Amino acid sequence: MNTTTAITVNQALAGDLLEEVALSLEELARACRVPPDWVIERVESGFLDASTAPPGPWRFASASLVRARRLCDLETTFDAGPEIAALAADLIEEVVRLRQRLRAAGIDA
Repeated sequence: MNTTTAITVNQALAGDLLEEVALSLEELARACRVPPDWVIERVESGFLDASTAPPGPWRFASASLVRARRLCDLETTFDAGPEIAALAADLIEEVVRLRQRLRAAGIDA
């Protein structure tokens, strides 16, 4: 990893959304303070998106970092199962998208 990539990954780990950053499984797990197995289970269940470039390892966009942190927070705070946390995260993300559309249309939400 070169210096520029290291800085960009560190920014993503700090919570900055950077579209060009692709985090590894280990980086995403570390940023969420969970074991890699937690991330693997959420990806395999379809609750978290990972991009793959065969035969390469999974890579995660910074938007996946936000979702993973949200899933982890919901599971921890509300003692929710992964399915319920994913449903709640879907609803939260939909509300955010709708509010953005309202703002774009000049309507305060």
